[in-house]
Amino acid sequence: MGGMKGAKVIPARRWGQWIAAALLSVVVLALLFVVISSRRIQWSAIPHYILDDTIIDGIWLTLVFTILSMVISILAGGLLATLRLSRNPVLTGFASLYVWFFRGTPLLVQIIFWFNIQLFIPSLDLGGFHLDMNAIVTPFVAALLALSLNEAAYMAEIMRGGLLAIDSGQSEAAKALGYTPTQAMLRIIFPQALRVIIPPIGNQTIAMLKTTSLVSVVAAQDLLTRTQNIYAKNFLIIELLIVASIWYLVMTTIASGLQYLIERRLGRSTGEAPVVWRAVMRLLRVEGSRG
Repeated sequence: MGGMKGAKVIPARRWGQWIAAALLSVVVLALLFVVISSRRIQWSAIPHYILDDTIIDGIWLTLVFTILSMVISILAGGLLATLRLSRNPVLTGFASLYVWFFRGTPLLVQIIFWFNIQLFIPSLDLGGFHLDMNAIVTPFVAALLALSLNEAAYMAEIMRGGLLAIDSGQSEAAKALGYTPTQAMLRIIFPQALRVIIPPIGNQTIAMLKTTSLVSVVAAQDLLTRTQNIYAKNFLIIELLIVASIWYLVMTTIASGLQYLIERRLGRSTGEAPVVWRAVMRLLRVEGSRG
């Protein structure tokens, strides 16, 4: 046993993984070379449009769509989750039907539906009050309604799962202490469920940043719509799409970082930093080991 103390442990060489990594690197570098060396792409146009006022306005509207739709869907999803957990069969049935319908139909169809709602409901007449649907349901309103109502169905299931994850003994203990069902939900159950609910809500928010691009079909003037408006005039299609992709990557990366910080604050983090940061650190470790 004494001779084992000076033994040097040599890690196993995983030649298959290194070969696969080398092949993958060659393929990626070859694709990058083909793209960068293409004479059909005007690379100088990308920095010219990256901070264009029209593009920046589209970014702000994309953020507005994301924030408003998530706030509305979280509130509506919380209500729907409560209804689904109700003992009243009518309330439970309504919430279940809502989730079934909005999760079962494509979001793109819902956006187009709300945009064309005036075709079968041209106006609302409430007593002597007349509302023209064309004036009310603008492209912005149609897009926001579709995004919010669709996302509410997913939020309802996320919140229902979070509430069901809390042990039923918590409700019984709150009842024994004299709490009403509403007080028990707000003060005991929901704060604990937040630790389960927050991570998937963060994922849905990041997904919503990209999903807002669908509203371009109704010309809602988001980032993609503004991009399309520009390249329809100058025909720099690929260049403008690269600009839009850069901004979507920036927004989703920032959102991923915020999600990581919030999860760590709540004690529900997996201990892993955002994927971009992890990739950079791995590359630095590889370079350090080579040095």
